[in-house]
Amino acid sequence: MKAWIPNFVTLLNLFCGCAAIICVLDLRFIPAFWFLFAAGWFDFADGLVARALDVSSEHGKELDSLADMVSFGVVPAMIYYVLLLLPADAAPAAPLVITWSWYAAPALFLALFSALRLAKFNLDTRQSENFLGVATPTSTVYATGLMLIVATNPDWAPYVLSRWVLYPSILIMSYLLVSEYPMFSFKLKGFGWAGNETKYIFAALAIGLLTVLWTSAFPFIVGVYLILNLAFPPPSSAKQPL
Repeated sequence: MKAWIPNFVTLLNLFCGCAAIICVLDLRFIPAFWFLFAAGWFDFADGLVARALDVSSEHGKELDSLADMVSFGVVPAMIYYVLLLLPADAAPAAPLVITWSWYAAPALFLALFSALRLAKFNLDTRQSENFLGVATPTSTVYATGLMLIVATNPDWAPYVLSRWVLYPSILIMSYLLVSEYPMFSFKLKGFGWAGNETKYIFAALAIGLLTVLWTSAFPFIVGVYLILNLAFPPPSSAKQPL
């Protein structure tokens, strides 16, 4: 029965992801943010609970990936889809009807590449310490940040809603999800400076951006994360066939 406790936490991640989809489609961007925040917390907590109870199972690992696919694969795709449907001034004269649109359909490619990413991660033994490619939660933080700018920053919203921002964002994030670029995880090697330099620098810059930009900071935080990884790539394990 102990093994079902972390699984229940994982299911809470899935529940919050489903709730976030509904909020995004209803243009309730702030509640969608909080549901995604909760999903991210439950995604982190299920591993802590499993280690605390000393339980692990293949069933739990598969369940975790399925929940992540919804919360960190489908939700960001839905965010891009809805943002592409919004008018440039982010203030539709009438309630927005979410329907099929070929104009917005490229947003769904992010869900496809997120699925490829998660399937690869489950089999890739090289990503136990650091990542190869962007993790799905990082992609979701970026998309959520764009959504928050639209919801809270009317001066910047028209720029975010431009096709010259949204289409490249979808393309770049989809590519990075399945790329082989080494990306540092947030696991600390103790609390000393040695071995954690890039992580501490990133944390300081992220806090600074949050202090200055507040709800508009998240896309820039992801940008800083990518730049640091490209400038100072973490060591990766020797490549092995997948």
